[in-house]
Amino acid sequence: MGILLFILAGLAEIGGGYLIWLWLREGKSPYLGLLGGIALVLYGIIATFQTFPTFGRVYAAYGGAFIVMALLWGWLIDRKTPDAFDWIGAAICVVGVCVMLYPRQ
Repeated sequence: MGILLFILAGLAEIGGGYLIWLWLREGKSPYLGLLGGIALVLYGIIATFQTFPTFGRVYAAYGGAFIVMALLWGWLIDRKTPDAFDWIGAAICVVGVCVMLYPRQ
């Protein structure tokens, strides 16, 4: 369930931010901005359903998932192909998340 929540939160945050970007930066309809704001509120709500005991750890771990999802969003939706440095940086972040989430006694 944890990975699914990270994916849902990432889609809400990235999608919401993208809709606001389209509205403010590309002159699209203000309705896109409104939908983006709603998506960002949903992101904040979705993240609270994680079972991690602390706010900081949830958001830090989510940061790694967000980085990978943002690269994929840019590639698939915005048509900006990530380069090798993007993928290497994302991999470093994912390793960091794994270290942070490693079960400790």
